[in-house]
Amino acid sequence: MKKIIVTIPVEDRHKEYLERIGAGCEFYYTSASAVTGDEIRKADIIIGNVSRRMLKDAEKLRWIQLNSAGSDNYCEAGILRPGVVLTNATGAYGLAISEYMVGMSFLLQNKFYRYYHNQLNGLWKDEGNVTSVWGSTVLAVGLGDIGGEYAKRMKALGSYTIGVRRTKGDKPDYLDEIHTVDSLDELIPRADFVALSLPNSPKTYHIMDERRLRLMKSGAYLINVGRGSAIDGDALCRVLEEGHLGGCGVDVTDPEPLPGDHPLWKAPRMVITPHISGQYHLKETFERIVAIAGENLEKFLAGDVDGMKNLVDFATGYRRR
Repeated sequence: MKKIIVTIPVEDRHKEYLERIGAGCEFYYTSASAVTGDEIRKADIIIGNVSRRMLKDAEKLRWIQLNSAGSDNYCEAGILRPGVVLTNATGAYGLAISEYMVGMSFLLQNKFYRYYHNQLNGLWKDEGNVTSVWGSTVLAVGLGDIGGEYAKRMKALGSYTIGVRRTKGDKPDYLDEIHTVDSLDELIPRADFVALSLPNSPKTYHIMDERRLRLMKSGAYLINVGRGSAIDGDALCRVLEEGHLGGCGVDVTDPEPLPGDHPLWKAPRMVITPHISGQYHLKETFERIVAIAGENLEKFLAGDVDGMKNLVDFATGYRRR
């Protein structure tokens, strides 16, 4: 009998759904903070993220379904035994995070953050001219579920949309242009919005370094919802202090949590949220995670590993195509 540990906060109806698919399996429901090393060692399947250090001794583990879209923390050598299947929750977060990104786009270009600050200080002040999403050029760097959904929404609002991905592929209808990362330096100066939704990897580390931050057109906006390591934080502070960018909004930082004395907190035209755009703040996100887990459980128990959703390539940290 296969033992399945579930660490995501499922309700009774979710348990019934999973147990119907996994009839004959033994289910154990806990949380990522409460699960023990002994329980992990006995698990054949884990649904939900757990501490990486516990997985080194997971002798029976055959598959782990993450509740996160990011999987880079589990791809490092020595974390999972060879042969363990790893799937992530790509497809669950596009709705919530893309709407966060659209909201951040409006917040930055309409200077809502300035007006809120003025409100707190009882100050009636006109903060001057704004720009529009309509007629803007959006550069979506990373075209997974999140980046694609953001580009789709901005296209509907009247933006010219350019997508950047690792490898060549067909252009979806919501993009006006599609390119690979090799063209990034030529594309950045064209964009009014540069939106990053990238996983952490050696190739994405500081992909927006000081040189590329200065390639952005004067008054452009930078948004990051992938990993904080994609941006050189010290360089970003300098560029913002000089007034080159219209603003920057991030839901991820490097490091996390961002220390209270870090200069980014007080950088001009900077908006920071504490990695909350995804998680389970939107109920639909969690429902999608459970659905992905259930579909993959059915495939795995039937021996159809190749048919599972979001199989992760350990070499890249991305889902296999």
